[in-house]
Amino acid sequence: MMPVTAWLLYLPVGLLLLALMGAALLFWEHAPARNKIPRAQKRRELALQQMAALAQRLRQQEPSLDPKPILELPLVKLAQKLRTDELSLESVFCSYLEEALKAHGEVNCLTDFLGECEEQLQALKKLKKSERGLLYGVPVSLKDIFDCKGHDSTCGLAQFLEKPAAKDGVIVKLLKAQGAIPFVKTNVPQMLLSFDCSNPIYGQTLNPLNLKKTPGGSSGGEGALLAKGGSILGMGSDIGGSVRIPASFCGVCGLRTTEDRLSYSGVAAAVKGKKSVTAVAGPMAQDVDGLVLCMQALLSEDMHRLDPTVPPMPFREEIYTNNRPLRIGYYESDGFTQPSPSMVRAVRLTSRLLQDAGHQVIPFSIPRIEHAMNLYTSSGLADAGATLLEKLKGDIVDPSMKGLISMLRLPGPLKCFLAWILKYIEPISKQLEIFRGVGTPKKLWEQHTAVEEYQQEFIAKWRSLDLDVLLVPALDPAFYIGYPAKARVSTSYTTLFNLLNFPVGVVPVTTVTAQDEEEMTFSKGYYGDSYDRSFSEAVRGSLGLSVAVQCVALPWEEELCLRFMKEVETLTKNQREPK
Repeated sequence: MMPVTAWLLYLPVGLLLLALMGAALLFWEHAPARNKIPRAQKRRELALQQMAALAQRLRQQEPSLDPKPILELPLVKLAQKLRTDELSLESVFCSYLEEALKAHGEVNCLTDFLGECEEQLQALKKLKKSERGLLYGVPVSLKDIFDCKGHDSTCGLAQFLEKPAAKDGVIVKLLKAQGAIPFVKTNVPQMLLSFDCSNPIYGQTLNPLNLKKTPGGSSGGEGALLAKGGSILGMGSDIGGSVRIPASFCGVCGLRTTEDRLSYSGVAAAVKGKKSVTAVAGPMAQDVDGLVLCMQALLSEDMHRLDPTVPPMPFREEIYTNNRPLRIGYYESDGFTQPSPSMVRAVRLTSRLLQDAGHQVIPFSIPRIEHAMNLYTSSGLADAGATLLEKLKGDIVDPSMKGLISMLRLPGPLKCFLAWILKYIEPISKQLEIFRGVGTPKKLWEQHTAVEEYQQEFIAKWRSLDLDVLLVPALDPAFYIGYPAKARVSTSYTTLFNLLNFPVGVVPVTTVTAQDEEEMTFSKGYYGDSYDRSFSEAVRGSLGLSVAVQCVALPWEEELCLRFMKEVETLTKNQREPK
């Protein structure tokens, strides 16, 4: 038997060897990410060079082209001028290629150039006028996750690199069938799980309205590109506000659709199989008319033919164009996150304008908001984050995700213990217990049932007031970069409607004033915890930034939602613009 002294001598050597083995294992685990990421960055660089070369060739065809009048056209007028040949396909495409490259140089919003767009442009030129779709010649940007044949859909994950899509997704096919030209893909946060917009592959996207702020997420690249005028129409997705937060942070319009109103076939996801709360596709544009035109184009008979799981439900013009007065519920706070002064002012301003225009405005309060937020969190983490952690194997964890991932990696009993300790300091930290997952299939079914019951409870309250639509705050103004992880519970303003599966649109209505900024310094939040303090810090320094509202309808009533959005846009724009 080896003497104790010998054991003591060998112990440091053994520990050193274990440490070296651990370091080697860590290096080996991260090696795939380290190998793939530089190659992906090089591919992007080459793709953007190809994009610049195409822009230069088109520019040489029309050396005197002035892009300004083209870029100033709203989508509906641009599409009309393209269909009637008042504008050439090349002049419009060149203008947007150049502007998108400029935008990317400032805010780092692009992840890929879809080089096949040049062939598509040439094919469109051969069409007769009678064959031209609603979006004929319109350049369209796509969130990274929309499958395009031959291109990666990364979700900001190294594991998804070098796995190009075998075919276009359904929405991409429909856009092309209507004459649109998808030309770029845009940046997303890692795993689509943050409303910051950063990943280890393509880096941090900035908000063009204030480069110290985030454009939001997870459709942050789309929001930034649209705000800079480098795109006129984009497609995003939304599972917790991923269309609406970038729209509100960047001052553009966005629509979260009812699940299955638009096909989600051919859209990548970091985690698949979730049922209580699911991701949906939604358009983003510079105005409401742009969203309407996109929905009219997508909701064709081809949608159901390409994806039979989507109901054959075309765009209902009679609902969108109806001008009867509406019964509008509203609230200024969700009772979970204290709203910023600008959020409250935006709802008050909009509700007053709506009332003056002849609509009825009725106060509404959310039933059991804490219960709803717990249901939302548990819906996304039913497996205690196991799938997310699996997708991160061999990857680098982005700084915006480190806090969440560290919590998910804690043992279940420790999560429970920490939740018990922290509840006296951080009241919201009781959600840590939810991070343990549901545990059994029986518990999962109970969770699904609880979500269904809450949806019915909310709808019953809505119907008891005989409401048509609901006016509520959007999450505003834009956060400083790095703060979404510190104030993640503030997404209560958006996640509620993912839980309910209601269509919701975002419309900018005002901007942050000096008075808003001053009042924000007195905000303490409802819980007085670190999340409340972080929210207060995140939205400061926002003078002049966009502030929006959310327009909500019941499931399958996108046309009514858009009609309400158009009314809000018209009233607030008239109020802002001199007569």
